[in-house]
Amino acid sequence: MSSEHATVERLTLPDDAPAGERLYRMFVKDLVLQCNIGAYAHERLRPQPVRINVDMQVRETSVPLNDDLANVLSYDRITAAIKAHIAKGHINLVETLAEDIAAICLEHASVVHARIGVEKLAVEPNAASVGIEIERHRNHRHHPAIAELFPLAFDAALRGGRGRRDGGT
Repeated sequence: MSSEHATVERLTLPDDAPAGERLYRMFVKDLVLQCNIGAYAHERLRPQPVRINVDMQVRETSVPLNDDLANVLSYDRITAAIKAHIAKGHINLVETLAEDIAAICLEHASVVHARIGVEKLAVEPNAASVGIEIERHRNHRHHPAIAELFPLAFDAALRGGRGRRDGGT
C-alpha cells in the first residue's frame, strides 16, 4: 500500500514574465512503496518500505491550460514512472534509486530542477529512517539560474538579440 500526496505551488516571478518563463513547484510527498533495495545479503531476501519525496521546479507551458490535464506535467506520470522503475528489480543503493528518479523527472522538458529524497524505513531500529537527498538541474551550457528562470530572453541573446524584446543588439 502506498501513500502519496502531490501539490503544485507557483513560484514567484515578475507578473509580466511570459508564461514560458514562469515556474511552478510540483511535489510528491511521502510516497511509500515496497522496494527490493539494499546492498547486504539480508536486504535481498524481501522487499522493504522506502519513502520517496520528489520536489520539482517546472516551467509553465505557454499554451493555455484550459483546465486540461494534457496541458501540464501531471504528478501521476511521475509516480507511475517511479513505480514502474522500482518494479524492474533489485537496486543496491538508495543513491542509485535517487539518481534514477531524478533522471525520470528531468526526462520531462518542462522540469528544470529536481530534489529527490529516498529513505529506508525499516533498516535502523533506533531511527525513523535512513536515506539521502539529492538535487539535480537540467544541463545548460551557460549559467543555469539565468537560463532556467528566463529561457526566452536567454535564447534571444544566443540568437544575437541580446535579450532585448525589440530584437536589437
